[in-house]
Amino acid sequence: MSYRAPVDEYSFLFDHVVGLDQVVATERFSEASKDVTSAILQEAGKLCEEIMAPLQRPGDLHPARLENGVVRTSPGFGDGYKAIAEGGWIGMSADPEYGGMGLPMALTSAVNEMMSAACLSLQLAPLMSQGQIEALEHHASDAIKDLYLPKLISGEWSGTMNLTEPQAGSDVGALTTKAEDNGDGTYAITGQKIYISWGDNDFTENVCHLVLARIPGAPAGTKGISLFLVPRNLPDENGNVGVANSLKVVSLEHKMGLNGSPTCVMQYDGAKGWMVGPEGGGMAAMFTMMNNARLGVGGQGVGAAEGAYQHALNYALDRKQGKTEGSTGTIIDHADVRRMLMTMRAEIYAARGIALMCAVAIDMTTATGEEAWKRRAALLTPVAKAFGTDIGNEVAHMGIQVHGGMGVIEETGAAQYARDVRVTTIYEGTNGIQAMDLVARKMIDGGEAAGRLFDEIEAAAEEARAVFPDLAEAVWQASESLRETTEWMIEQNHRVRFSGAVPYLRAFARVLGAHVHLTSAVADKGGVREKLARFYILRMLPENTGLLAQAQSGDYDVFSLNAEEFAT
Repeated sequence: MSYRAPVDEYSFLFDHVVGLDQVVATERFSEASKDVTSAILQEAGKLCEEIMAPLQRPGDLHPARLENGVVRTSPGFGDGYKAIAEGGWIGMSADPEYGGMGLPMALTSAVNEMMSAACLSLQLAPLMSQGQIEALEHHASDAIKDLYLPKLISGEWSGTMNLTEPQAGSDVGALTTKAEDNGDGTYAITGQKIYISWGDNDFTENVCHLVLARIPGAPAGTKGISLFLVPRNLPDENGNVGVANSLKVVSLEHKMGLNGSPTCVMQYDGAKGWMVGPEGGGMAAMFTMMNNARLGVGGQGVGAAEGAYQHALNYALDRKQGKTEGSTGTIIDHADVRRMLMTMRAEIYAARGIALMCAVAIDMTTATGEEAWKRRAALLTPVAKAFGTDIGNEVAHMGIQVHGGMGVIEETGAAQYARDVRVTTIYEGTNGIQAMDLVARKMIDGGEAAGRLFDEIEAAAEEARAVFPDLAEAVWQASESLRETTEWMIEQNHRVRFSGAVPYLRAFARVLGAHVHLTSAVADKGGVREKLARFYILRMLPENTGLLAQAQSGDYDVFSLNAEEFAT
């Protein structure tokens, strides 16, 4: 499938909206100059356009398969992964001490999003490795770092995350995989894990699994969980791949999408592993990886939306049907097709801006260690994940609608975007869980971090009044309404909060998206971004009123039916 990397859009957002200059001004990221950033975006764009995009369709038509205990990947995926690894794209934000580039997460997020748009199934492989790299950097012993990080960063070895078990989905504390002390600094890991993305492949020398398990006698629930690094092949004394470990892929899931990405059921039969972090510290270590992955999955949603939008746009510019109002003679001149394409593009821009705002907050946390930046990154992560993936699904389905009847014909490729992106609202924490996280853990500071964000949005709206008074007023009022609802939400018990969490998160994202659009319009007066901002703020931001009404409607209606009444 054809794909054009929107490099100029990332550059504009970095320069005018999300404040990458703050990141570059720090000592930690001072080498990420504008020239460096531009060069990296251009090279990553070429990789996505020329190497990854042609693999999108083959991955769907020729899924990964399990053959004599070995996962055989889709045609061309090995070469595609090799190009990603050799370009240094896996270790973009990794520690230079171990071979990484040490670049800002904001830049990594932009590159990952482009890769997701080009070929989501393949992009998931380096994303898993990136999460493992960050977890090891923060929690592993020096010996583990010295051995594993250079291999993971170079792409010679790949990484996975093993949380879920058949009886324990989102309730991680219910896991039963056990880790028995071997008495020599290693542990014997026994149990089964499901939904393991890229649990095996035929193009890296080794696959390294981060596995949550419980030491016998450990406390129940999440407090008794520890994290272990369990490689597919045990390294020898020189760090080279050695004998096979006691683990295997039992089967591959047959999925509705992401067919090029093998989703494995993993069996551990006394496999040798090494503890990462302290005993009982598994969840803290895993959340380091999961927070990285949540931003990455939000970017996957935005990337899939971009791919679906470009696919639909190309069709609309080519398809002739009916009497049109414009000059092209194609369906892009129909009002409803234009409405859909404008909606798609405006939503993508808002979600992309939110994801990059989150990434900048993560970078500023890394560079400064300031608590305010840490809280902002934490606040924005569930919004970036949930809104990005919701928009990925909505835009992909709208792309099918633009195609009309041809959208449900598989040979057009339109439906693949919808099938591939569907799972992103589920894995790395469902979007409902993200919303509950936002109104619970992320409001534990009494809404202080949210309040500072609202202050900035309203200050920017005040500045914009001189240029776009109507748009600025709408954004200012929406932010104030969101502030009032936030203050109300903080006063409620958890059941009330959770009942309104999903519409609250969506309203939060609507306001953030409007801020992204308004700031862009000011920097591009009379240009495309002003036109998109008008569409978003005047047509889509008004949803905020209804969403906040839902968020404040309490819990009675949600819990009014008992279990038996649902079936009557």
